[in-house]
Amino acid sequence: MKICTTFCMLPMVLVMMSSSFITIMAVIESHIPTTLDGPFKPVTRRFDPSLRRGSDDLPMTHPRLRKNVTLNFPEQIALAISSPTSMWVSWVTGDAQIGLNVTPVDPASVGSEVWYGKESGKYTSVGKGDSVVYSQLYPFEGLWNYTSGIIHHVKLEGLEPGTRYYYKCGDSSIPAMSQERFFETFPKPSPNNYPARIAVIGDLGLTRNSTSTIDHLIHNDPSMILLVGDLTYANQYLTTGGKGASCYSCSFPDAPIRETYQPRWDGWGRFMEPLTSEVPMMVIEGNHEIEPQAGEISFKSYLTRFAVPAEESGSKSNFYYSFDAGGIHFIMLGAYVDYNSTGAQFAWLKQDLQKIDRSVTPWLVAAWHPPWYNSYASHYQEFECMRLEMEEILYQYRVDIVFNGHVHAYERMNRVYNYTLDPCAPIYITVGDGGNIEKIDVDHADDPGKCPSPGDNIPEFGGVCKSNFSTGPAKGNFCWNKQPEWSAFRESSFGHGILEAVNSTYTLWTWHRNQDNYKENAVGDQIYIVRQPELCMKDLKPQDSQQSLPYNSNPKSSHAPTHLSKNSIITLQFLGLLFICGLYYEVKWS
Repeated sequence: MKICTTFCMLPMVLVMMSSSFITIMAVIESHIPTTLDGPFKPVTRRFDPSLRRGSDDLPMTHPRLRKNVTLNFPEQIALAISSPTSMWVSWVTGDAQIGLNVTPVDPASVGSEVWYGKESGKYTSVGKGDSVVYSQLYPFEGLWNYTSGIIHHVKLEGLEPGTRYYYKCGDSSIPAMSQERFFETFPKPSPNNYPARIAVIGDLGLTRNSTSTIDHLIHNDPSMILLVGDLTYANQYLTTGGKGASCYSCSFPDAPIRETYQPRWDGWGRFMEPLTSEVPMMVIEGNHEIEPQAGEISFKSYLTRFAVPAEESGSKSNFYYSFDAGGIHFIMLGAYVDYNSTGAQFAWLKQDLQKIDRSVTPWLVAAWHPPWYNSYASHYQEFECMRLEMEEILYQYRVDIVFNGHVHAYERMNRVYNYTLDPCAPIYITVGDGGNIEKIDVDHADDPGKCPSPGDNIPEFGGVCKSNFSTGPAKGNFCWNKQPEWSAFRESSFGHGILEAVNSTYTLWTWHRNQDNYKENAVGDQIYIVRQPELCMKDLKPQDSQQSLPYNSNPKSSHAPTHLSKNSIITLQFLGLLFICGLYYEVKWS
């Protein structure tokens, strides 16, 4: 009877043992730390002087920036997520104009069509959309004006999740249709469905370092791109052409407005097209997208060129919106429009957070341009006002990860809330290291003599709320005297990041440095970000979510990633054998 009982329980015990051991071995075998190991002792990797801090802008004659289509054929083709069952397709036709006198073309003169289907060459559906032209005007002596080509936006609706579609875009009546491209929709929102790899970039620009970043990113085969502001740096390229320059009105010093060379936007669209015509890119505005012009008009290029799911997410502004990518809910916030708790953006944010069902989209990721947590001298405490207005609600609803740019370097924080380490706070990551003309940031606010004064780093928008720390290791000081405890790792190198959600509790974050582009399996920083809903969401009230508890209670979702090597499998088999031998020994001698 004892033998029967023992061996009848053997399969169940083996399953339990192997499941737990797989969880442990997966993390041990990979040698990748997890946030459960934190908070980590702060680490700084100093700038390598053998590298360039920056590089020149690519000339408009560069092969990747030149126009390669004729007449009204589409160019600058780009995709953006609209919803789990719809996709935006955008492109440009015709020629832009730049000079003292420009005349906008009629946007209705070229149609907006997308032919698409599930088989190459067989297009079973046609989507139609809208087109628009914008101008960047400087009615000041000597400054050039600009008017764009025709910018087309078409929303493809009724798509099936997790499906590849082939498409062409253009105007079939001319005829002027693009070559065939394809895209893949994401799986439907679910705690078990995620995009394969999400690339995260900030402050990209159009330099030789930018090309290294994009080439490296393409090699890592992303399924989505998250671009956290400062796209082209068109406002730092002289209106007369030539090399980029970090100054105001370089060629016309008496002009009251900082001019912007809008053809850089067209060059940037061509530069990105090989990637964005097949991989959706989600953008949010940065300070270099402000681009003021006559009549107090700003952000004209950003608002016109990019289709974002603002209306789909209940937002009345393209400056802030949200969307789902499988089991991840993304919130894109605007730092250069009203972010006060009494404003429209905050009201939308609260409503969006209340609607999230964490049993369907367990991961909650937020992104905006300027970081709240930043230990570099550049932009130090620049957006304290925004942090004071919005940090509490993001913490309340347990945002998991926050991505920012603005600071031209890489930095990953320990979990932090109100400058205090907190196991339930977000992981903040700064990726403003895309490769722009302004060079990499190398000075830290805690370096001797590098602490900026409270009068430095004044934001382009919002108030100034800088103050000395009232508690903690930096009490009474504006800057820390060493790397802050909330800063886990920082390095001054250009690069990009890849986010890979494994399941509802484990996501792998990898930061790739440009100088490692040709090194096999090289990473600059890597960590598993682990959600702990049983710890951090147990006190949330039912009304804080549509569900009684806003997290996935499926016990399978708590398993660590199972990237097992051959050695791990052999080890498991050996332990299983030992377990069976132990049972045999017990039976034999009892």
